[in-house]
Amino acid sequence: MHQPCANGAVSAPHVNGDAVARNGDLQPPGLRMSQTDQEIVRLIGQHLLSIGLERSAALLMEESGLHLDHPAAATFRQHVLAGDWVKADHDLRALHDLLRDSPHVDPHNLSEMKFVVLEQKYLEHLEAGRVLDALHVLRNELTPLQHDTARVHRLSALMMCADAAELQARARWPGAGPPSRAAVLARVQAVLPPALMMAPGRLRALLAQAAAQQAARCRFHAAPRPSPLADHIPFSLLADHHCSPDRFPIHPLQVLNEHCDEVWYCKWSPDGSKLASGSKDNTVMIWDFDPVAKRLSFRKAFEGHSFGVSYLAWSPDGRYLLSAGHEDCPDIWIWNMETAQLHVKMSHSTEDSLTAAAWHASSDKFVCGGARGQFYHCSVDGTLVNSWDGVRVNALACRADGRGVLAADTHHRVRQYDFTDLTDRNVIQEEHAVMAMTLNAADTLLLLNVANQGVHLWDIRARALVRRFRGLSQGHFTIHACFGGAQQDFIASGSEDNKVYIWHINGEEPIAVVSGHTRCVNAVSWNPVHHDVLVSASDDFTLRLWGPRDHRS
Repeated sequence: MHQPCANGAVSAPHVNGDAVARNGDLQPPGLRMSQTDQEIVRLIGQHLLSIGLERSAALLMEESGLHLDHPAAATFRQHVLAGDWVKADHDLRALHDLLRDSPHVDPHNLSEMKFVVLEQKYLEHLEAGRVLDALHVLRNELTPLQHDTARVHRLSALMMCADAAELQARARWPGAGPPSRAAVLARVQAVLPPALMMAPGRLRALLAQAAAQQAARCRFHAAPRPSPLADHIPFSLLADHHCSPDRFPIHPLQVLNEHCDEVWYCKWSPDGSKLASGSKDNTVMIWDFDPVAKRLSFRKAFEGHSFGVSYLAWSPDGRYLLSAGHEDCPDIWIWNMETAQLHVKMSHSTEDSLTAAAWHASSDKFVCGGARGQFYHCSVDGTLVNSWDGVRVNALACRADGRGVLAADTHHRVRQYDFTDLTDRNVIQEEHAVMAMTLNAADTLLLLNVANQGVHLWDIRARALVRRFRGLSQGHFTIHACFGGAQQDFIASGSEDNKVYIWHINGEEPIAVVSGHTRCVNAVSWNPVHHDVLVSASDDFTLRLWGPRDHRS
């Protein structure tokens, strides 16, 4: 039986790297495996070692006649993890000999492999106080490589560090030990063919990728997808994954009746802990959300608006809530959510109509506008920074770059404006009026509610219409849609037929149609943190909270 090495790898006879992956003659007599089967065995062996089952891994390798890694790679791994840099350098030369004639290996990558090993060696000498040894590595080994001179200069500056703590801080390096040495291996492995050395945790990464693909295809998977870097996959691997609709936010949890007129808008705070609602009754109401009980409780009403509240926007940091009214409203109200007091009421002209607004990612500026031709760029205290004349705005969204602003105008277009250099360009042209607009968190997809058309999904980068979602009823009322789910794989929208429609982003037909409201549903908002709840706002004077079946009251 091959004995496990100190690093968890299995020692093996020296064989050619190609033979490790393909040569059936290395297998016991009578045992012939395809390349796929050989790779599966190697993956299983690596995983067994990673969880401490060294004898099982050694037996598997002995019985199969295979090796986890090329012997040169296995000894290199062992010597790097042990910090034996003289032997690691010798192993690296052997690996270079194997790779030098390969047409798929960039000579630059060979130099990078050498550099990262010597860099670790240099830093460990410095940390241990062996300054002369470190200087020797710098002058006689790193510099002659003539690879990444700027990095060599940064490394030489570390000679002046007073102690190990300063060295680690300035080099952004965790110090000598398993984590930093494992990082060296990972950087070297990135340029090695897998026949020589498999990536660490390769089987787990493959399973996580498969699980993520299943989650992406799942009709009702609103939770985060498994990450290839995660230690845990949140569902069983023993069968294909399918979420039950019982866990999806389509079941009635709560009806909120505190507003005394039509509820025109609703929006969760960025941290998902609060909900804001705006109504024709001239109030903004704030609600606290209990994620365990999945209930909303009334916190406070903001009063003083002269017109109904038709739009709300939380600043990205959650400190401020902006409210706007219908087409006759010339004011923007900004509420301080930490003090629960009015921060500023912005009015530029009594002739203005300010019905749309959006915050910059920095939370210190916002844009606002309306269909009468006002388009303003303002600071958080309401000061006008600059403006764009004659742009009739129905909806606004700020880009992630902090400069660009998307504006849906009365010419059925979405244009991008840059308030820094006052340039603009066309992004989207629709055939009918764009009533509302939502930008996804990745700043790549735009959701439009289009009069007499419904909900359209656009790819901003390609400037292409991706999908027209079917089913809902939308005439000329302003209906708001939203993205939902941990990966924003879902689209939800209100509808003039009193229902909430939900689609998966990959399909045009709704996956759920939710009934309960008795009049037009004006807006929906999917919780950005607690992905199993959403809220809808309706002309029937109510807000409704939807969630999983087992939390129904």
